[in-house]
Amino acid sequence: MSDRKRSTALALASALAGSAVLLAAPAAHAAVVDVAYDCKTPIGDKSAVSPIDIKAVKEGDGYKLTMTFQKGVSSSPIELGKGAMNPSAVILVGGAEKVSVPVSGPPNPEAAPANTPIKITDLSGTYTPKKSGKVTFTADVLTIKAMGTTTTCTPGNSPGPSLELDVTAPGGAAAQSGGDGEGDGTLPQTGPTDSALALGTLGGTVLLSGAAGVLWLTRRGQRARS
Repeated sequence: MSDRKRSTALALASALAGSAVLLAAPAAHAAVVDVAYDCKTPIGDKSAVSPIDIKAVKEGDGYKLTMTFQKGVSSSPIELGKGAMNPSAVILVGGAEKVSVPVSGPPNPEAAPANTPIKITDLSGTYTPKKSGKVTFTADVLTIKAMGTTTTCTPGNSPGPSLELDVTAPGGAAAQSGGDGEGDGTLPQTGPTDSALALGTLGGTVLLSGAAGVLWLTRRGQRARS
């Protein structure tokens, strides 16, 4: 193999390898976050801390969110029978857009003993982004309804996001002006990972184009000498 062909092959390999590494970069960051809830209950104020994580799975045009409580945050002075408690909550979305997503879950599958932290079932809901970009998901108000009473629990420690994710709006839409009055007609800033990917792709294109040019010139020179 000639030196020119060897250089061309190395340029192609470097371009493809660089693009593959960048494409493999993670698009999400998740963390289990301790949320300190201050609860207003029928028998007075209570407080408890529960580690919470939030997961997102792409479904159609949106994302299915699942909020999981690793510890109970409230209790009842009397036993709650199976199916007596109905939980729901709100997940705050920040970043590329700011919205609230309601999530809810099934009633308690088993009886909850008196004066024992109540296990909250997994809560889920659907988030459909209106803007593409990087967003965060943070636990907010939890509501527990049981036996005709309502307990409201509010995070008192300003918890950080449990999930950070790059999302794509239906049709890949960026922020748009008009309609809901939220858009400003500019493309969202999607973070350093996306910028690096864009630059890496551009670099790969330049290298590939350069290699193609070398091959074309080599073949042209060979035809001219024949």
